[in-house]
Amino acid sequence: MRRKITMAAAAGALALSLAACGGGGAGSTDSTEGAGDGADKSDITIGVAMPTETSERWIADGNAVKAGLEELGYKVDLQYAGDDIPTQTQQIDQMITSGADVLIIASIDGTALTSQLENAAAQNIPVIAYDRLIRDSENVDFYVTFDNFAVGVAQGTALLRGMGLVDETGAEVAGVTGPFNIELFAGSPDDNNAGFFFEGAMSVLEPYITDGTFVVKSGQTDFDTVATLRWSQEAAQKRMEDLLTSTYSDGSKLAGVLSPFDGISRGIITALQGVGQGPTIEAGLPIVTGQDAEIASVKLIADGVQSSTIFKDTRKLADQSIKVAEAFINAEEPEANDTDTYDNGVKVVPSYLLDVDTVFAADITPLLVESEYWTEAEVASGVSD
Repeated sequence: MRRKITMAAAAGALALSLAACGGGGAGSTDSTEGAGDGADKSDITIGVAMPTETSERWIADGNAVKAGLEELGYKVDLQYAGDDIPTQTQQIDQMITSGADVLIIASIDGTALTSQLENAAAQNIPVIAYDRLIRDSENVDFYVTFDNFAVGVAQGTALLRGMGLVDETGAEVAGVTGPFNIELFAGSPDDNNAGFFFEGAMSVLEPYITDGTFVVKSGQTDFDTVATLRWSQEAAQKRMEDLLTSTYSDGSKLAGVLSPFDGISRGIITALQGVGQGPTIEAGLPIVTGQDAEIASVKLIADGVQSSTIFKDTRKLADQSIKVAEAFINAEEPEANDTDTYDNGVKVVPSYLLDVDTVFAADITPLLVESEYWTEAEVASGVSD
């Protein structure tokens, strides 16, 4: 660890020793104080690098991490990179130069930070990958995320449920047969999570494609073809418009679309409504999935436009990243619940995975409003306060 964290650990150990011997001193008032708690936390700075402020989700993440760390007394350097890789690399370089003691990084491109991580390692700065795995570097110390394969499974299952093939327990519904035309969208190819989402979803959907229940009429089923760079809503809208022109201009009905993210979902829905489909599911709009419970999409779900989304409570992710940062500050080993899955190409990164929930219209109040993630007024307006 860096010098002042090492000194903090030593100070904490001394305080514990004195307390055990009945000694006095500043550290003796609480014999359970850890190393980080025994030092002045305001001397410790944690750099938090977030990818963009164009998504409500990342704004919420950054604010939650910053607020939680500052509540504990740490200094926080929070930076957003505007989805620009050079900007993020410069921000992380500056965090290191300015004396950050721990880095929490949600990367734009998980392969673009090798030199920054080498610099951090040379200065003994722990690096926590936040939600997006940083690849091709041995200098990633920990990974906090949701169970990304399970997210994809939930998305695939939500598509089945939205189309009436399974019920809310996941049991198949008798008498519902295809074939149904569907199309597939995936996330950004430079985001390691996108592959896990797609693999998880396809593990659910492939048997239905194989037996003919689902038909991907465009023939576009491989990840590289269906990926959406930077998770762009505009790119998703354009691809959906192209698919409608090239594949569905013969009058064929599109029944469902696998979408991995609410922004992509809104682009898809805009394209579908633009050719007269909908405007709601009841009026013939195809079933569209999503992820992140963004307020604009939560309103669409409440209004019967978007079918579902996956709720990843980013407050829990922020809390877990703070626990990991504190463990490093206190020279402790962070708690991991997965040490096998996340191979970044150089090493398997110890990880802590969080669970997710699927949100249909009936789930908005119990999962989102009652947990105070969104308010009723925000759901009604589709705009966060």
